[in-house]
Amino acid sequence: MAKVKTMYQCTDCGNREPKWFGRCSRCGAWNTAEEFSQTRGKVQAEKAAARGGLSDKTKPIPITAIDEEDMQREQFGIHELDRVLGGGLVEGSLILLGGDPGIGKSTIALQSAMEYVQQGRKVLYVSGEESLRQTKMRAKRIGAINDDLLLLAEVDIERIKEEATKCKPDFLVVDSIQSVFCPDISSTPGSVSQIRESAARLMHLAKRESISTLLIGHVTKDGMIAGPRVLEHLVDTVLYFEGERGHPYRILRAVKNRFGSTNEIGVFEMKENGLVEVGNPSSLFLDQRPVGAAGSVVSVCLEGSRPLLVEVQALVGSPAYGNPRRTCTGVDPNRVALLVAVLEKSGGMQITASDIFVNVAGGFRLDEPAADLPIMLALASSFRGKALPQKMAIFGEVGLAGEIRGVSQAELRMQEAKKLGFTQIMIPENNRARLKKSKKATLLGVSNVDEALSTLF
Repeated sequence: MAKVKTMYQCTDCGNREPKWFGRCSRCGAWNTAEEFSQTRGKVQAEKAAARGGLSDKTKPIPITAIDEEDMQREQFGIHELDRVLGGGLVEGSLILLGGDPGIGKSTIALQSAMEYVQQGRKVLYVSGEESLRQTKMRAKRIGAINDDLLLLAEVDIERIKEEATKCKPDFLVVDSIQSVFCPDISSTPGSVSQIRESAARLMHLAKRESISTLLIGHVTKDGMIAGPRVLEHLVDTVLYFEGERGHPYRILRAVKNRFGSTNEIGVFEMKENGLVEVGNPSSLFLDQRPVGAAGSVVSVCLEGSRPLLVEVQALVGSPAYGNPRRTCTGVDPNRVALLVAVLEKSGGMQITASDIFVNVAGGFRLDEPAADLPIMLALASSFRGKALPQKMAIFGEVGLAGEIRGVSQAELRMQEAKKLGFTQIMIPENNRARLKKSKKATLLGVSNVDEALSTLF
Protein backbone atom coordinates (compact mmCIF):
# COMPACT_ATOMS: atom_id res chain seq x y z
CA MET A 1 0.00 0.00 0.00
CA ALA A 2 1.24 3.46 -0.89
CA LYS A 3 2.28 5.65 2.00
CA VAL A 4 0.49 8.95 2.50
CA LYS A 5 2.44 11.81 4.03
CA THR A 6 0.99 15.14 5.15
CA MET A 7 2.85 18.20 3.87
CA TYR A 8 2.31 21.97 4.02
CA GLN A 9 2.74 24.20 0.98
CA CYS A 10 2.93 27.97 0.57
CA THR A 11 0.15 29.19 -1.72
CA ASP A 12 2.30 32.10 -2.94
CA CYS A 13 5.58 30.49 -3.95
CA GLY A 14 4.88 26.74 -3.72
CA ASN A 15 7.48 26.09 -0.99
CA ARG A 16 6.87 22.74 0.75
CA GLU A 17 7.68 21.93 4.37
CA PRO A 18 6.88 18.89 6.54
CA LYS A 19 5.47 21.00 9.40
CA TRP A 20 2.92 23.81 9.57
CA PHE A 21 4.46 27.28 9.37
CA GLY A 22 3.11 30.76 10.05
CA ARG A 23 5.59 32.50 7.77
CA CYS A 24 7.06 30.98 4.63
CA SER A 25 10.83 30.54 4.89
CA ARG A 26 11.28 31.18 1.15
CA CYS A 27 9.09 34.19 0.26
CA GLY A 28 8.31 35.53 3.75
CA ALA A 29 4.51 35.55 3.29
CA TRP A 30 2.31 35.07 6.35
CA ASN A 31 -0.61 32.63 6.73
CA THR A 32 -0.09 30.97 3.35
CA ALA A 33 0.40 27.39 4.57
CA GLU A 34 -1.94 24.88 2.92
CA GLU A 35 -2.16 21.25 4.01
CA PHE A 36 -2.11 18.50 1.39
CA SER A 37 -1.45 14.78 1.24
CA GLN A 38 1.50 13.55 -0.74
CA THR A 39 1.35 10.00 -2.08
CA ARG A 40 4.65 8.19 -2.15
CA GLY A 41 5.83 4.81 -3.39
CA LYS A 42 4.61 2.57 -6.17
CA VAL A 43 1.38 4.42 -6.97
CA GLN A 44 3.21 7.69 -7.65
CA ALA A 45 5.78 5.90 -9.79
CA GLU A 46 3.07 4.25 -11.89
CA LYS A 47 1.30 7.57 -12.49
CA ALA A 48 4.55 9.25 -13.46
CA ALA A 49 5.25 6.44 -15.92
CA ALA A 50 1.72 6.70 -17.34
CA ARG A 51 2.20 10.36 -18.11
CA GLY A 52 5.20 9.50 -20.25
CA GLY A 53 7.91 11.74 -21.56
CA LEU A 54 7.88 14.59 -24.02
CA SER A 55 9.31 12.52 -26.85
CA ASP A 56 9.63 8.93 -27.97
CA LYS A 57 13.37 9.41 -28.43
CA THR A 58 14.93 8.56 -25.09
CA LYS A 59 18.56 8.67 -26.27
CA PRO A 60 20.55 11.87 -26.85
CA ILE A 61 20.88 12.75 -30.53
CA PRO A 62 22.89 15.48 -32.34
CA ILE A 63 21.03 18.76 -32.74
CA THR A 64 21.81 18.68 -36.45
CA ALA A 65 19.87 15.43 -36.81
CA ILE A 66 16.61 16.94 -35.57
CA ASP A 67 14.09 17.60 -38.34
CA GLU A 68 12.41 20.99 -37.96
CA GLU A 69 10.72 21.28 -41.34
CA ASP A 70 7.34 20.26 -39.93
CA MET A 71 7.55 22.86 -37.13
CA GLN A 72 5.84 25.65 -39.03
CA ARG A 73 3.66 28.44 -37.73
CA GLU A 74 -0.07 28.27 -38.32
CA GLN A 75 -1.81 31.63 -38.41
CA PHE A 76 -5.19 32.18 -36.79
CA GLY A 77 -6.25 34.84 -39.26
CA ILE A 78 -6.56 37.36 -36.41
CA HIS A 79 -3.64 39.60 -37.40
CA GLU A 80 -3.28 41.28 -34.01
CA LEU A 81 -3.07 37.91 -32.26
CA ASP A 82 -0.66 36.47 -34.84
CA ARG A 83 1.55 39.56 -34.41
CA VAL A 84 1.83 39.08 -30.64
CA LEU A 85 2.57 35.36 -31.01
CA GLY A 86 5.46 36.18 -33.33
CA GLY A 87 3.82 35.30 -36.64
CA GLY A 88 1.41 32.53 -35.69
CA LEU A 89 0.92 29.43 -33.59
CA VAL A 90 3.75 26.91 -33.22
CA GLU A 91 2.61 23.29 -33.27
CA GLY A 92 2.59 21.72 -29.80
CA SER A 93 3.11 25.02 -27.98
CA LEU A 94 1.52 25.78 -24.60
CA ILE A 95 0.12 29.30 -24.19
CA LEU A 96 -1.12 30.95 -20.99
CA LEU A 97 -3.59 33.85 -21.31
CA GLY A 98 -4.30 36.00 -18.23
CA GLY A 99 -6.33 39.12 -17.55
CA ASP A 100 -8.82 40.81 -15.26
CA PRO A 101 -12.35 39.38 -14.89
CA GLY A 102 -14.61 40.42 -17.77
CA ILE A 103 -11.74 41.75 -19.89
CA GLY A 104 -12.52 39.32 -22.75
CA LYS A 105 -10.22 36.30 -22.23
CA SER A 106 -12.89 33.72 -23.04
CA THR A 107 -14.13 35.82 -25.95
CA ILE A 108 -10.78 36.04 -27.70
CA ALA A 109 -10.15 32.34 -27.02
CA LEU A 110 -13.48 31.40 -28.62
CA GLN A 111 -12.93 33.74 -31.56
CA SER A 112 -9.44 32.37 -32.20
CA ALA A 113 -10.84 28.83 -32.00
CA MET A 114 -13.48 29.71 -34.59
CA GLU A 115 -10.90 31.26 -36.91
CA TYR A 116 -8.82 28.10 -36.61
CA VAL A 117 -11.85 25.92 -37.41
CA GLN A 118 -12.63 27.92 -40.53
CA GLN A 119 -9.21 26.94 -41.89
CA GLY A 120 -10.26 23.28 -41.88
CA ARG A 121 -8.82 22.30 -38.49
CA LYS A 122 -10.39 20.67 -35.46
CA VAL A 123 -10.64 22.51 -32.12
CA LEU A 124 -11.61 21.20 -28.67
CA TYR A 125 -12.87 23.90 -26.28
CA VAL A 126 -12.97 22.70 -22.65
CA SER A 127 -15.03 24.85 -20.30
CA GLY A 128 -14.71 24.33 -16.58
CA GLU A 129 -16.75 27.38 -15.60
CA GLU A 130 -19.74 27.28 -17.98
CA SER A 131 -22.21 24.66 -19.13
CA LEU A 132 -22.39 23.63 -22.78
CA ARG A 133 -25.52 25.74 -23.34
CA GLN A 134 -23.91 28.82 -21.80
CA THR A 135 -20.83 28.39 -23.98
CA LYS A 136 -22.98 27.99 -27.09
CA MET A 137 -24.94 31.16 -26.24
CA ARG A 138 -21.68 33.11 -26.09
CA ALA A 139 -20.41 31.45 -29.27
CA LYS A 140 -23.64 32.28 -31.10
CA ARG A 141 -23.32 35.93 -30.12
CA ILE A 142 -19.91 36.21 -31.77
CA GLY A 143 -20.74 33.90 -34.68
CA ALA A 144 -18.56 30.95 -33.61
CA ILE A 145 -20.80 28.08 -34.76
CA ASN A 146 -19.20 25.18 -36.66
CA ASP A 147 -19.34 21.37 -36.54
CA ASP A 148 -15.57 21.13 -36.12
CA LEU A 149 -15.67 23.24 -32.95
CA LEU A 150 -16.06 20.62 -30.21
CA LEU A 151 -17.24 21.64 -26.73
CA LEU A 152 -16.57 19.77 -23.51
CA ALA A 153 -17.72 20.80 -20.02
CA GLU A 154 -15.25 19.02 -17.75
CA VAL A 155 -12.94 19.79 -14.82
CA ASP A 156 -11.26 16.39 -14.35
CA ILE A 157 -7.81 16.62 -15.94
CA GLU A 158 -7.71 12.89 -16.68
CA ARG A 159 -11.03 13.08 -18.55
CA ILE A 160 -9.78 16.09 -20.49
CA LYS A 161 -6.62 14.21 -21.49
CA GLU A 162 -8.64 11.14 -22.44
CA GLU A 163 -11.03 13.06 -24.71
CA ALA A 164 -8.21 15.09 -26.25
CA THR A 165 -6.28 11.90 -27.04
CA LYS A 166 -9.38 10.37 -28.67
CA CYS A 167 -10.42 13.26 -30.91
CA LYS A 168 -6.85 14.55 -31.51
CA PRO A 169 -7.67 18.24 -32.03
CA ASP A 170 -5.27 20.64 -33.71
CA PHE A 171 -5.99 23.24 -31.02
CA LEU A 172 -7.06 22.76 -27.40
CA VAL A 173 -8.50 25.51 -25.18
CA VAL A 174 -8.87 25.02 -21.40
CA ASP A 175 -11.01 27.67 -19.67
CA SER A 176 -9.67 27.95 -17.03
CA ILE A 177 -6.61 26.25 -15.54
CA GLN A 178 -7.77 27.22 -12.03
CA SER A 179 -11.04 25.26 -12.46
CA VAL A 180 -9.57 21.86 -13.40
CA PHE A 181 -8.24 19.37 -10.86
CA CYS A 182 -6.29 16.13 -10.58
CA PRO A 183 -8.32 13.43 -8.77
CA ASP A 184 -5.24 11.93 -7.10
CA ILE A 185 -4.40 15.19 -5.27
CA SER A 186 -6.41 15.91 -2.14
CA SER A 187 -6.29 19.74 -2.26
CA THR A 188 -9.11 21.83 -3.71
CA PRO A 189 -9.19 23.08 -7.34
CA GLY A 190 -7.25 26.31 -7.76
CA SER A 191 -4.65 25.47 -5.14
CA VAL A 192 -0.95 25.61 -5.87
CA SER A 193 -0.50 21.84 -6.12
CA GLN A 194 -3.58 21.40 -8.32
CA ILE A 195 -2.61 24.15 -10.78
CA ARG A 196 0.97 22.97 -11.00
CA GLU A 197 0.08 19.32 -11.61
CA SER A 198 -2.76 20.09 -14.04
CA ALA A 199 -0.56 22.41 -16.09
CA ALA A 200 2.27 19.85 -16.10
CA ARG A 201 -0.02 17.12 -17.44
CA LEU A 202 -1.42 19.40 -20.13
CA MET A 203 2.14 20.34 -21.07
CA HIS A 204 3.04 16.66 -21.49
CA LEU A 205 -0.09 16.15 -23.60
CA ALA A 206 0.70 19.14 -25.83
CA LYS A 207 4.30 18.09 -26.45
CA ARG A 208 3.67 14.36 -26.85
CA GLU A 209 0.60 14.63 -29.11
CA SER A 210 1.67 17.90 -30.84
CA ILE A 211 -1.56 19.62 -29.75
CA SER A 212 -1.30 23.40 -29.50
CA THR A 213 -2.92 24.34 -26.19
CA LEU A 214 -4.25 27.60 -24.78
CA LEU A 215 -4.77 27.89 -21.03
CA ILE A 216 -6.86 30.73 -19.62
CA GLY A 217 -5.71 31.86 -16.19
CA HIS A 218 -7.23 34.03 -13.49
CA VAL A 219 -5.30 36.93 -11.98
CA THR A 220 -4.92 38.17 -8.43
CA LYS A 221 -5.81 41.64 -7.19
CA ASP A 222 -2.23 42.67 -7.97
CA GLY A 223 -2.71 41.75 -11.63
CA MET A 224 -0.47 38.64 -11.51
CA ILE A 225 -1.64 35.24 -12.72
CA ALA A 226 -3.06 33.30 -9.77
CA GLY A 227 -1.22 30.19 -8.73
CA PRO A 228 2.43 29.18 -8.45
CA ARG A 229 5.10 31.08 -10.34
CA VAL A 230 6.19 27.79 -11.88
CA LEU A 231 3.08 27.96 -14.07
CA GLU A 232 4.55 30.83 -16.08
CA HIS A 233 7.91 29.05 -16.29
CA LEU A 234 6.22 25.88 -17.55
CA VAL A 235 4.40 27.34 -20.56
CA ASP A 236 5.97 28.53 -23.81
CA THR A 237 4.13 31.85 -24.06
CA VAL A 238 2.49 34.11 -21.48
CA LEU A 239 -0.04 36.65 -22.75
CA TYR A 240 -1.78 39.36 -20.75
CA PHE A 241 -5.05 40.91 -21.85
CA GLU A 242 -5.18 44.48 -20.54
CA GLY A 243 -7.67 47.32 -20.57
CA GLU A 244 -9.08 50.06 -18.38
CA ARG A 245 -12.63 49.70 -17.09
CA GLY A 246 -14.96 52.05 -18.94
CA HIS A 247 -12.86 51.92 -22.13
CA PRO A 248 -13.74 49.57 -25.00
CA TYR A 249 -10.11 49.10 -26.06
CA ARG A 250 -8.14 46.01 -25.11
CA ILE A 251 -4.40 45.43 -25.47
CA LEU A 252 -2.90 41.97 -25.84
CA ARG A 253 0.70 41.89 -24.65
CA ALA A 254 3.27 39.07 -24.49
CA VAL A 255 5.49 38.98 -21.40
CA LYS A 256 7.13 35.68 -22.35
CA ASN A 257 7.51 34.07 -25.76
CA ARG A 258 9.94 31.27 -26.55
CA PHE A 259 9.17 31.51 -30.25
CA GLY A 260 9.05 35.26 -30.83
CA SER A 261 9.47 38.77 -29.50
CA THR A 262 7.89 40.02 -26.28
CA ASN A 263 7.70 43.62 -27.49
CA GLU A 264 4.70 43.31 -29.80
CA ILE A 265 1.16 44.26 -28.81
CA GLY A 266 -2.26 43.69 -30.34
CA VAL A 267 -5.08 46.22 -30.05
CA PHE A 268 -8.75 45.22 -30.01
CA GLU A 269 -12.06 46.97 -29.45
CA MET A 270 -14.83 45.26 -27.50
CA LYS A 271 -18.19 45.41 -29.25
CA GLU A 272 -21.52 43.61 -28.94
CA ASN A 273 -20.50 40.87 -31.36
CA GLY A 274 -17.09 40.30 -29.77
CA LEU A 275 -13.60 41.69 -30.17
CA VAL A 276 -12.73 43.63 -33.32
CA GLU A 277 -9.17 44.23 -34.48
CA VAL A 278 -7.90 47.81 -34.53
CA GLY A 279 -5.65 48.15 -37.56
CA ASN A 280 -4.68 51.80 -36.93
CA PRO A 281 -4.79 52.38 -33.16
CA SER A 282 -3.06 55.78 -33.41
CA SER A 283 -6.04 57.44 -35.11
CA LEU A 284 -8.35 55.71 -32.66
CA PHE A 285 -6.54 57.04 -29.58
CA LEU A 286 -6.51 60.58 -31.01
CA ASP A 287 -10.08 60.53 -32.31
CA GLN A 288 -11.58 62.59 -29.45
CA ARG A 289 -8.63 64.84 -28.69
CA PRO A 290 -9.81 68.36 -27.69
CA VAL A 291 -8.86 71.34 -29.85
CA GLY A 292 -6.82 74.11 -28.24
CA ALA A 293 -6.78 72.55 -24.77
CA ALA A 294 -3.85 73.29 -22.46
CA GLY A 295 -2.14 70.22 -21.04
CA SER A 296 -2.77 68.01 -24.09
CA VAL A 297 0.27 66.61 -25.90
CA VAL A 298 0.60 63.87 -28.55
CA SER A 299 3.33 61.36 -27.74
CA VAL A 300 4.89 58.98 -30.27
CA CYS A 301 5.63 55.71 -28.48
CA LEU A 302 6.90 52.40 -29.79
CA GLU A 303 5.48 48.99 -28.90
CA GLY A 304 7.71 46.38 -30.47
CA SER A 305 7.86 47.23 -34.16
CA ARG A 306 4.65 49.26 -34.07
CA PRO A 307 4.72 53.05 -33.56
CA LEU A 308 1.67 54.49 -31.80
CA LEU A 309 0.46 58.04 -31.27
CA VAL A 310 -1.36 58.57 -27.99
CA GLU A 311 -2.60 61.65 -26.16
CA VAL A 312 -0.99 62.57 -22.84
CA GLN A 313 -3.12 64.84 -20.64
CA ALA A 314 -1.92 66.80 -17.62
CA LEU A 315 -3.70 69.06 -15.15
CA VAL A 316 -1.81 71.30 -12.72
CA GLY A 317 -3.87 73.25 -10.20
CA SER A 318 -3.86 74.79 -6.75
CA PRO A 319 -4.16 72.26 -3.92
CA ALA A 320 -7.56 72.14 -2.23
CA TYR A 321 -5.98 70.86 0.98
CA GLY A 322 -2.62 71.20 2.66
CA ASN A 323 -0.87 68.36 0.88
CA PRO A 324 -0.77 68.42 -2.95
CA ARG A 325 -2.27 65.42 -4.75
CA ARG A 326 -0.51 63.22 -7.31
CA THR A 327 -2.75 61.04 -9.50
CA CYS A 328 -1.38 59.17 -12.51
CA THR A 329 -3.23 56.90 -14.92
CA GLY A 330 -1.34 55.04 -17.62
CA VAL A 331 2.12 56.24 -16.52
CA ASP A 332 4.51 55.42 -13.69
CA PRO A 333 3.86 57.85 -10.79
CA ASN A 334 7.51 57.65 -9.74
CA ARG A 335 8.57 58.73 -13.21
CA VAL A 336 6.14 61.66 -13.09
CA ALA A 337 7.55 62.75 -9.71
CA LEU A 338 11.05 62.69 -11.22
CA LEU A 339 9.95 64.81 -14.21
CA VAL A 340 8.25 67.32 -11.90
CA ALA A 341 11.52 67.74 -9.99
CA VAL A 342 13.52 68.20 -13.22
CA LEU A 343 10.94 70.69 -14.56
CA GLU A 344 11.21 72.78 -11.40
CA LYS A 345 15.01 72.60 -11.26
CA SER A 346 15.85 73.07 -14.94
CA GLY A 347 12.73 74.82 -16.20
CA GLY A 348 12.18 77.22 -13.32
CA MET A 349 8.51 76.25 -12.82
CA GLN A 350 7.39 76.06 -9.19
CA ILE A 351 4.83 73.25 -9.50
CA THR A 352 5.87 70.97 -6.64
CA ALA A 353 3.27 72.51 -4.33
CA SER A 354 0.46 72.10 -6.92
CA ASP A 355 -2.02 69.28 -7.50
CA ILE A 356 -0.83 67.22 -10.46
CA PHE A 357 -2.94 64.82 -12.50
CA VAL A 358 -1.56 62.89 -15.50
CA ASN A 359 -3.62 60.64 -17.76
CA VAL A 360 -3.03 58.69 -20.98
CA ALA A 361 -6.24 58.84 -23.02
CA GLY A 362 -7.87 55.66 -24.24
CA GLY A 363 -6.71 53.42 -21.40
CA PHE A 364 -3.23 53.00 -22.92
CA ARG A 365 -0.11 52.66 -20.77
CA LEU A 366 3.21 54.38 -21.48
CA ASP A 367 6.27 52.72 -19.99
CA GLU A 368 9.13 53.76 -22.26
CA PRO A 369 11.61 56.66 -21.78
CA ALA A 370 10.47 58.39 -24.99
CA ALA A 371 7.33 59.50 -23.12
CA ASP A 372 9.33 61.72 -20.72
CA LEU A 373 9.34 64.85 -22.88
CA PRO A 374 5.60 64.68 -23.77
CA ILE A 375 4.66 64.28 -20.10
CA MET A 376 6.89 67.16 -19.03
CA LEU A 377 5.58 69.51 -21.73
CA ALA A 378 2.00 68.55 -20.91
CA LEU A 379 2.66 69.61 -17.31
CA ALA A 380 4.23 72.87 -18.47
CA SER A 381 1.34 73.56 -20.85
CA SER A 382 -1.24 73.08 -18.13
CA PHE A 383 0.74 75.13 -15.59
CA ARG A 384 1.08 78.10 -17.97
CA GLY A 385 -2.40 77.69 -19.43
CA LYS A 386 -1.11 77.72 -22.99
CA ALA A 387 -2.02 75.05 -25.53
CA LEU A 388 0.57 73.48 -27.83
CA PRO A 389 0.09 73.46 -31.62
CA GLN A 390 -2.63 71.01 -32.60
CA LYS A 391 -0.51 69.33 -35.29
CA MET A 392 2.59 68.77 -33.14
CA ALA A 393 3.91 65.39 -31.98
CA ILE A 394 6.66 64.98 -29.36
CA PHE A 395 8.99 62.26 -28.13
CA GLY A 396 12.25 62.19 -26.18
CA GLU A 397 13.89 61.01 -22.97
CA VAL A 398 14.66 63.49 -20.17
CA GLY A 399 17.72 63.11 -17.95
CA LEU A 400 18.15 64.31 -14.37
CA ALA A 401 20.38 67.17 -15.51
CA GLY A 402 17.63 68.44 -17.82
CA GLU A 403 19.20 67.09 -21.01
CA ILE A 404 17.02 65.59 -23.77
CA ARG A 405 18.41 62.22 -24.79
CA GLY A 406 17.94 60.44 -28.09
CA VAL A 407 15.61 57.43 -28.41
CA SER A 408 15.53 54.38 -30.67
CA GLN A 409 13.66 54.09 -33.97
CA ALA A 410 13.28 57.87 -34.37
CA GLU A 411 12.68 57.65 -38.12
CA LEU A 412 9.91 55.08 -37.68
CA ARG A 413 8.20 57.31 -35.11
CA MET A 414 8.53 60.32 -37.40
CA GLN A 415 6.99 58.45 -40.35
CA GLU A 416 3.96 57.46 -38.27
CA ALA A 417 3.42 61.05 -37.13
CA LYS A 418 3.65 62.35 -40.70
CA LYS A 419 1.24 59.68 -41.91
CA LEU A 420 -1.41 61.00 -39.52
CA GLY A 421 -0.95 64.60 -40.69
CA PHE A 422 1.32 66.08 -38.01
CA THR A 423 3.35 68.95 -39.46
CA GLN A 424 5.64 69.66 -36.47
CA ILE A 425 7.61 67.01 -34.60
CA MET A 426 9.74 67.87 -31.56
CA ILE A 427 12.53 65.35 -31.10
CA PRO A 428 15.92 65.17 -29.35
CA GLU A 429 18.67 67.03 -31.16
CA ASN A 430 20.71 63.84 -31.20
CA ASN A 431 18.05 62.17 -33.33
CA ARG A 432 17.40 65.21 -35.53
CA ALA A 433 21.05 65.39 -36.60
CA ARG A 434 20.82 61.86 -37.99
CA LEU A 435 17.52 62.24 -39.84
CA LYS A 436 16.98 63.64 -43.29
CA LYS A 437 14.91 66.76 -43.74
CA SER A 438 11.26 66.13 -44.48
CA LYS A 439 9.03 68.12 -46.80
CA LYS A 440 5.81 67.17 -44.98
CA ALA A 441 6.89 67.96 -41.41
CA THR A 442 9.19 70.36 -39.59
CA LEU A 443 11.64 68.71 -37.20
CA LEU A 444 12.33 70.70 -34.03
CA GLY A 445 15.47 69.40 -32.36
CA VAL A 446 15.98 70.24 -28.67
CA SER A 447 18.93 69.34 -26.45
CA ASN A 448 17.65 70.35 -22.99
CA VAL A 449 14.48 71.22 -21.08
CA ASP A 450 15.07 74.96 -21.13
CA GLU A 451 15.39 74.92 -24.95
CA ALA A 452 12.18 72.93 -25.32
CA LEU A 453 10.25 75.33 -23.07
CA SER A 454 11.59 78.42 -24.83
CA THR A 455 10.69 76.95 -28.23
CA LEU A 456 7.06 76.33 -27.25
CA PHE A 457 6.34 79.07 -24.74
